[in-house]
Amino acid sequence: QVQLVESGGGLVQAGGSLRLSCAASGRTFSRYGMGWFRQAAGKERELVAGIGWSGGNTNYVDSVLGRFVISRDNARNTVYLQMNSLKPEDTAVYYCAARSGGTWLGPYDYWGQGTQVTVSS
Repeated sequence: QVQLVESGGGLVQAGGSLRLSCAASGRTFSRYGMGWFRQAAGKERELVAGIGWSGGNTNYVDSVLGRFVISRDNARNTVYLQMNSLKPEDTAVYYCAARSGGTWLGPYDYWGQGTQVTVSS
C-alpha cells in the first residue's frame, strides 16, 4: 500500500512560483511511477507531469512545458512539482498519484487528497 499526502498549494499571483510536495508512505516507493494531475473547475482531470521510478524519464503536458519541473527524492519518499511562471489557467486542484509500474504511463493505483492552487491575475 502507498499513502500520499500533498502539500504546498495556496494562492499566488500570476508570474509567481509554488512548489508542491507529495510525501509517500510505502514499502516500495522507489519502484513506483509517479504523476501530478490537476482538475480545474468544469474541466476533466489531466496528467500534468509524470516521472519514472528512477527519475530519469519525465513527461509534461504541453501547457506547462518549460514552466513546471517534476522531480523525486526516493531517499525521502517524496515527489515534487516546481511550478514557475504561474498563470491563472493553472488554477486547479492538484493531485499526486502513484502506480505500481515503473513508468508514469498507465493506470494509477493510489491517489492523494489534492491540494488547491489558485493563481490570481
